Amino acid sequence: MARKETGHLPIYGPGPIYVGVIAALTLAAILLRDIKPFESGRLDTLRVPLVVIGIILIFAGNALWVYAVPISQIDEGIKENHLVTTGAYALVRNPIYSAFMIACTGVILIIGNAWFFMLPFIYWLFMTTLMRATEEKWLRNLYRQEYDDYCKRVNRCWPWLPRERT
Repeated sequence: MARKETGHLPIYGPGPIYVGVIAALTLAAILLRDIKPFESGRLDTLRVPLVVIGIILIFAGNALWVYAVPISQIDEGIKENHLVTTGAYALVRNPIYSAFMIACTGVILIIGNAWFFMLPFIYWLFMTTLMRATEEKWLRNLYRQEYDDYCKRVNRCWPWLPRERT
């Protein structure tokens, strides 16, 4: 990863906006889950599996965040002005945002109300739209072909084993 001498990414980018919006939507789901008209969506018979899966997702989201921030040292990559494509960034292009999306999805499952199962899709759509409009443009302008090659190998939102270059 070659160091770039011009241009620089912001440390936070659109992250606080994304996290704030999905956290607010998740909190709203928590507060509304048992009131009319939402009480009709309660899935009491699936309570145990939803809670188990939800807890797993919350732990996975937290683990991804730890892997992305202190372990992969994204702050250092931004300060040094190079494209970070290793560690958590080899699994997903936006691991910090993905970590929050996965954890909030876990909370939605624990709530156990079908009315709110659309929220993870909204989280994904919002993340995709926000990333395309901001960070992806910034990174493409700054790193050009290196970033385009990275995008071909690594998913935007969902962690996955990287694809081989074609």
